[in-house]
Amino acid sequence: MARYPAVPKAYDAFKNSPEADRVHREISQWGGALVNQLDTRDLQVDAKPSTKIYSVVTITEIGSPRKGDIAYAASAGKFKGYVSTTATQAWENLN
Repeated sequence: MARYPAVPKAYDAFKNSPEADRVHREISQWGGALVNQLDTRDLQVDAKPSTKIYSVVTITEIGSPRKGDIAYAASAGKFKGYVSTTATQAWENLN
């Protein structure tokens, strides 16, 4: 997913030190485990359907819509649903 940075190997002053290698390896393993947990959590949150129904003048008022959000756009007089796939992220008319 690459939402979270990896731990850089930036200890040039200690490159021949076995202790520096051990510490970097432990931090990298911990960081990798944390990134995996965060990615798993993000997938679960993204997959969870939304239950929010907005009532707005225009759809652009909604800052961070999630897949499944529904809004009534008063200026258009239409209900719209937020579609989020790998190819599309947009509000589409429901009626």
